[in-house]
Amino acid sequence: MTFSLGDQIMLGWLGLMSVWTFALFGYDKWQSGRRGGRVAETSLCLASALGGWPGGFGAIVLLRHKSVKASFQLKFAAAFFVWAALVAGALRLTGRI
Repeated sequence: MTFSLGDQIMLGWLGLMSVWTFALFGYDKWQSGRRGGRVAETSLCLASALGGWPGGFGAIVLLRHKSVKASFQLKFAAAFFVWAALVAGALRLTGRI
């Protein structure tokens, strides 16, 4: 299977943002145990909406961070739909859908 340059860039972006978002969630969880400075939920959701949702979801499941807080779960779901809308818009602009 061959990917176009645009596909490679999109997959690379998704991978980098996922790693970054997982790290943000992990740092926030670590800081919560130390009572240190936390990462704002807005920042976690923004990173997720910009393509890091797989990493954020992985952190929620693997690190069990923010997994119980219903208000955050709703924000995280909204961030996923923002990302999906951005991807759909990009695909429509490029004539792929």
